[in-house]
Amino acid sequence: MRLDKFVANNSSFSRSQVRTLIKARRLAVNGTTPSSPATKLTETDQVTLDGSVLQAQSAVYLMLNKPLGYVCANQDSEHPTVIDLVTSQQLMAPNLVSDLQIVGRLDIDTTGLVLLTTDGHWNHRVSSPNSVCGKRYRVECAEPISDTDLATLEAGILLRNESRKTRPANIQRLSPTSAEITIYEGMYHQVKRMFAATGNKVIALHRLAIGAINLDKSLEEGSARMLSDSEIHGFN
Repeated sequence: MRLDKFVANNSSFSRSQVRTLIKARRLAVNGTTPSSPATKLTETDQVTLDGSVLQAQSAVYLMLNKPLGYVCANQDSEHPTVIDLVTSQQLMAPNLVSDLQIVGRLDIDTTGLVLLTTDGHWNHRVSSPNSVCGKRYRVECAEPISDTDLATLEAGILLRNESRKTRPANIQRLSPTSAEITIYEGMYHQVKRMFAATGNKVIALHRLAIGAINLDKSLEEGSARMLSDSEIHGFN
């Protein structure tokens, strides 16, 4: 991490003020005045400000119950974002909000569980294709879901413009037109496209779980909370 970003994340000073701090010899890295705000830090480097050690703030891990109409983006000129929801609840230091990464994005018309973190390594563990992390959804379709459709979706189905079938899915019918489905990959609009390939149409989609993390039933739509230690370490 760059020195100026580290200082901004862990003090009241902005990145643009770090150069002034260096010139005033108020900042030191391992006891030596750095030459540039762009100085690269390692995990073992010690940064001091006015002689006091700057401690790195702990990484942030959140779950959000995403409502309709919000986009999974850090910024958007046309729609409100999931970051707007997190910011409004003041769950974390304001200077860390810009470092939030969205783990497993949802479409604007899809609701439910979204994970966010400032820990890039954790994000990779959860979202990497090699993790084979199950994502469970509740689906409402326009037409009844037949036994043949269930068997086809469970076995894997070839989607339009794809060269291979989807991985086998777990699916349970809840009513003639609704089901819970768990998929183990992240193709573009995958659940909607899977049902479209059977001749059906998804009219409502809600994510219930990512891996072992279930959407907290007490979490109101639009609300977020910190993940517990067991939820965080479930992906280690």
